[in-house]
Amino acid sequence: MKRDILEILKSYDLKISDAKVKENVKSILDKDFKSLYTVENLKKNFSFIDLTTLNSTDTHAKAKSFADNVNNFQNDFDMPNVAAICVYPYQVPTLNENLKAEGVRIASVAGVFPSSQSYVEVKALECKMAVEKGANDIDIVISIGAFLEGHYQTVFDEIAIQKEACGNAHLKVILETGELKTAENIRTASIIAMEAGADFIKTSTGKVPVNATLEAAYIMTEAITEYFEKTGRMVGFKPAGGISTGKDAIEFFAVSKNNLGEEWLNNEYLRIGASSLANNILSEIHFIEKGEKKDIKYF
Repeated sequence: MKRDILEILKSYDLKISDAKVKENVKSILDKDFKSLYTVENLKKNFSFIDLTTLNSTDTHAKAKSFADNVNNFQNDFDMPNVAAICVYPYQVPTLNENLKAEGVRIASVAGVFPSSQSYVEVKALECKMAVEKGANDIDIVISIGAFLEGHYQTVFDEIAIQKEACGNAHLKVILETGELKTAENIRTASIIAMEAGADFIKTSTGKVPVNATLEAAYIMTEAITEYFEKTGRMVGFKPAGGISTGKDAIEFFAVSKNNLGEEWLNNEYLRIGASSLANNILSEIHFIEKGEKKDIKYF
């Protein structure tokens, strides 16, 4: 039986104040940031990273280089490895052939990333093909235009169709929060995505002017908690776009820890989409532990 998302949404309180969200984020950072900015938590956030390359100039050689760097990752700080490497679907076979590091997943954007402007059949086929080629995680974008026109059922149905196409792979649903603008829109999109079967909800593509913000993170993690209380199903959270320093990562970590709790503080339920963050965290840890600045370029 087809589920009616408009009926489902009636069971949630979608009203949320942008000003209150801003105030709550500030309160969390004022209370928790200093105590959370530790080497241990920087290492933990390193393990959340989906190491990402999503450029039109990407080549098989670049994807292989990413895999080689992750395979050969060694360090002096007892560090975990990254959670995944994230690429376009065309590069998935290269990762599948070359990525050997234990526990590191292959993530692929799909569903006509980043615009999501195509037929749902095309989106689903791209998801299915990426999984068949070896992807463990699939990152798609909601139909933002449909959402902004109020066609919530279309958004819901398309996510559900792509979720089915992913089979056993994890589905991460990108809300593109910078384009949704308001707290109420972000909350509504979060609920729609989770009810449609998302395994993670993700802030952004990194391809628009406004990407991950702490306010969006607050709204999304609060929605995850309410969804969990209603259903008992844990959904992950992934901020992405513009997170480049250890300070950035710990700020998002503080919000996630406050709203989600300890059970979520691992890379099964928290990821960070980033390209430069891994090297910068390594540099920050080196500075804290060795007392000297060093620009580390490992990845």
